[in-house]
Amino acid sequence: MDPCQAAEIEAALPALLERFYARVRADAELGPVFNDAVGDWDHHLATLADFWSSVMLTSGRYKGDPMAVHLRHAARIPSEMFGRWLALWTETTGEMMSPPVAAVMQAKAARIAQSLDAALHFRLPEVATPRPTAS
Repeated sequence: MDPCQAAEIEAALPALLERFYARVRADAELGPVFNDAVGDWDHHLATLADFWSSVMLTSGRYKGDPMAVHLRHAARIPSEMFGRWLALWTETTGEMMSPPVAAVMQAKAARIAQSLDAALHFRLPEVATPRPTAS
């Protein structure tokens, strides 16, 4: 990513995330889950800005564990919900970012959604380890 694109992302993150999560919060499918899970939206949006800065720009600002956070809410996050989240992300990044930056952010979000979905819903069953038999 060139320095101009990195600067565009860093500068746009607060407004981008505010608009995106306003849509998420108002969404009939996503809103109830997010609104129940997030108590302090200002803090959450700042954390998300750190997350996206770290993901897109390798800034190292984010120090959390997104997988653990999402696992706490797994029962309320069906796989189909990721498609809706991605549709809103694509719409918002498409409106607010230059086309090349929007495309990169959309691709990254799709990979993140795929990873979270797999972690939440596609666990292999535990296999019992056979005990050695006495001879």
